[in-house]
Amino acid sequence: MAKTFTTTIGGRKVELPGTIHSIREALPEDQRAEFEREVEQAGADEIGGVLARWALRTPQAYDPDEETLIARLKAGDLSGLHFADESDDEYRSAG
Repeated sequence: MAKTFTTTIGGRKVELPGTIHSIREALPEDQRAEFEREVEQAGADEIGGVLARWALRTPQAYDPDEETLIARLKAGDLSGLHFADESDDEYRSAG
């Protein structure tokens, strides 16, 4: 059985590839060379983060709600978003 790890994305439990090989195979072909370069250059203390970031780029991590959010933001709708106020680290609401 292939190794995987589970995370929650948009409120749903998602099983992501958990090995270098399975992440590479799950990525679109045009991203594989970049993945391999980054993995090969990662330090021992960085490899876990590198693998997690790339696993989140695989189709298993796709969140259809994220596409809706991105389209809304591109259209200029910032309702419901919160921005950190740099002057006092409190949050203010947009829209």
